[in-house]
Amino acid sequence: MEPPLHPTELPRHLAVIMDGNGRWAQARGLTRSQGHTAGTTAARAFVARCRELGIGHVTLYAFSRENWGRPKDEVESLFELMRRFLDKELDTLLAQDIRLNVLGDMDALPLLTRKALAHTVARTAKGRAMVLNLALNYSGRDEIVRAARRMVQDGLAPAQITEQALAERLYTAGQPDPDLIIRTSGELRLSNYLLFQCAYSELYFTPTLWPDFDAAELDKALADYATRKRRFGKTAEQIGPTP
Repeated sequence: MEPPLHPTELPRHLAVIMDGNGRWAQARGLTRSQGHTAGTTAARAFVARCRELGIGHVTLYAFSRENWGRPKDEVESLFELMRRFLDKELDTLLAQDIRLNVLGDMDALPLLTRKALAHTVARTAKGRAMVLNLALNYSGRDEIVRAARRMVQDGLAPAQITEQALAERLYTAGQPDPDLIIRTSGELRLSNYLLFQCAYSELYFTPTLWPDFDAAELDKALADYATRKRRFGKTAEQIGPTP
């Protein structure tokens, strides 16, 4: 395991594209549903490690709007797994002072899943140690379109339509943009994820499949992040010497 990092070297907001559950299962002769179950176990350990490290905002890409195109039984299994996860983890979220937040269009989710999410969001609303965002039925482009429509509905004049005004109408309003986005399984793309928020995010790609992405893998990614020189479009001279 990598040596502990100073809190200033850690991302304030860490986002993840949890990819590779199906391939992990296939390599072991298991069903895709079993792969997703293993992925849920990995997600639970991931959140616990982030909480231990003191990372304040974590976003997990759990279900994209494009995922509806998967086989019906797999989609149903995913939402059943989500409900079991929420029921099982509620006490842990409360004990660890974690607030659950949902990014995405909840209206299209199955009724029982919506109820489970609403219950968990309400029960954890006072959590202050970490915000855990679940991106569900999420699309980055759709999020931007929704924010633009809200600006129109709010009657903003053209001069009032700014980056800040749009950011205030995103699902992540009030949260810092992700400092680091991790994608597992070797794929090298963002897949319509946090497109507005990722303007200056650091990206970390790993061939490790999500169910195998353990605390040691996370620590490796964070150690890599700590070596990055984040300039936000500025030159080294503008930023000044590294302290």
